[in-house]
Amino acid sequence: MRTDTTAPLTFAAIDFETADREPDTACTVAAVRVVGTRIVKRVRYLIRPPRRNFVFSYIHDITWADVADSPSFHELWPSLSKELEGVDFLAAHSASFDQSVLIACCDRARIRPPRHQFRCTVVLARSVWSIYPTTLRDVCRRLGITLQHHDPLSDAEACARIVIASAKCAGCSWQKTAFRRVPSVARGRAMGLADLFKQFGSMIVADAMKVRPGTTIDKSDPARAAAQPNWFVHQK
Repeated sequence: MRTDTTAPLTFAAIDFETADREPDTACTVAAVRVVGTRIVKRVRYLIRPPRRNFVFSYIHDITWADVADSPSFHELWPSLSKELEGVDFLAAHSASFDQSVLIACCDRARIRPPRHQFRCTVVLARSVWSIYPTTLRDVCRRLGITLQHHDPLSDAEACARIVIASAKCAGCSWQKTAFRRVPSVARGRAMGLADLFKQFGSMIVADAMKVRPGTTIDKSDPARAAAQPNWFVHQK
């Protein structure tokens, strides 16, 4: 993470799709990098999961045949990690899902997971606009964001645009110094972008290191509670 507090915020919105209900079976990932309020890069990769079993092909239209010759997560990591370098946080919709997939895939590949904070756009959408239900499709419909759901690149870009829109709605500055207090439409009080995320959208990777396949999410955590009850049934 950079220490230049005058620079605009940089974040990456990330979206995984999995082959089955186990979080170590990522079969594709997309990342959209944002500097300030401008999207500067989009990437999408296919991933060969550790097992051939595909349960969710009917959702994301990816089969073993599509990924058999793709890199494993371990082989892909040098490329993917470069896309995440230098960002201030990672954003995801139902961040518990994507965060746990990232951790599980890193764990299986014996890679130390990145320690970026995660921002959950489900929590942001509920807190800033009171959008319920808060699936990605519902939020995008409300905000007028184009979405091809379960295409990871479309999902990641939609997530990025939700973060940008939420900050604008809350009247927050995108300068890091400037987590200065400005009027907030959403909360009726002075709030900076840091406050917005701290209260409504933060998930800390360090805290989620304990999340492993088969682990029940702690529903007392407001960010994790944004996840669906069965967080590997692709209800994003």
